[in-house]
Amino acid sequence: MISVALGLAYRQLTVLFKNPSLFLPPMLFPLMNFMSFAGGLSRLRHVPGFDFHSGYTAFTFVFVLLQSAAFGGVFAGFGIARDFEYGFARRLLVSAPQRSGLILGYALSALTRWAMIAIVLTTVALIGGMQVGGNGIDLFGMYALAMIFNIVGLLWACGVAMRFRSIQSGPLMQTPVFLLLFLSPVYVPLSLLTGWIHGVARVNPLTFLLEAGRGFIDGHPTQLAAAFGVSAALVVFFAFWARTGLARAERAG
Repeated sequence: MISVALGLAYRQLTVLFKNPSLFLPPMLFPLMNFMSFAGGLSRLRHVPGFDFHSGYTAFTFVFVLLQSAAFGGVFAGFGIARDFEYGFARRLLVSAPQRSGLILGYALSALTRWAMIAIVLTTVALIGGMQVGGNGIDLFGMYALAMIFNIVGLLWACGVAMRFRSIQSGPLMQTPVFLLLFLSPVYVPLSLLTGWIHGVARVNPLTFLLEAGRGFIDGHPTQLAAAFGVSAALVVFFAFWARTGLARAERAG
């Protein structure tokens, strides 16, 4: 299974680097969001009750980091659907002795691609003057949460791609992720949200990851048990979703 996963991951990354049109959009999308949020909305730090010591740039950075992780997984799902359309994935299903290695291979390529995006995003944020209040352990926890969220995004998109086996399923991969992201405390802390959006954000699983990630970068960790518990539950659930999608692809031939 490991050899299948490594071979597939190498192949996916090779295709990615040979086609800038596949690599640049996932890179530029979070950078544009970060610059627009951190620059255009920075005055929100003066809103009464906005208490975040590391500043608005760091506050926004955590959201954009998680957003880049989620969509890194989703864009990898596009590649899975494309492989089925071109027939490559079907040949893999025939030749691979342990087919669960296919999911692992796609996950490894998604993680590697997102790691490059995260490095560029972090570099841009630090050049832009982002303040970091957390120590090395705190930052490790923040990036660990983002890495898990990348896997969740990949497993979700993988399950969709293997059920539909067409790039036309792309909107179905993206739309729930968009809703999950923007029905969370994006621009201000949860305590400053009002109305129905506050009620939705309170039960949104991403809110726990955002709160924990922002606590990490600010040097005041919070919601750790909830965040990592929710993350683990999401990985287990969507691993089952992806594996049953693989089973459907196997039956479809």
